[in-house]
Amino acid sequence: MSFTIRKGEKRDAEAILNLIIELAVFEKEPNAVEVSLDDLIKDGFSEKPRFKTFVAEETDGTIIGMALFYERYSTWKGKIIHLEDLMVTASKRNIGAGKSLYKAVMNYATENNYKRVSWEVLDWNTNAIQFYEKSGANVFDNWRVAQMNEENLQKFVHENI
Repeated sequence: MSFTIRKGEKRDAEAILNLIIELAVFEKEPNAVEVSLDDLIKDGFSEKPRFKTFVAEETDGTIIGMALFYERYSTWKGKIIHLEDLMVTASKRNIGAGKSLYKAVMNYATENNYKRVSWEVLDWNTNAIQFYEKSGANVFDNWRVAQMNEENLQKFVHENI
């Protein structure tokens, strides 16, 4: 294995941002990333981080992948983890880095007594879906993701749509 998995650190923030941007391009949303490097540093590597990361690092120090996750609370289960992003740069896929990052998150969840790990996957990302199902994850076809973007949130709150 030409990489190791470790907890993300402040010094990794720029590489994490680059992977987030690469993921947005892969998911056909190249202009969707609004988070800045300063946001990632403040929100992920301060005294009270809002998220945690694992990174896949090659022996030369290059970050080739990351998993970004945070705690949520389920009224049905209790404390759970939301896996926001799992990304390996395109040129380094199929070497086991994605599986190793995924396993690191699942190990973290197990070691810290979380009741569930959840995430979204695009319906056209069949490679990811097959991997998740093979790992034992349930990929639901009957649940829909709902989101309120910032513009519509403001409209709703201020205009009572």
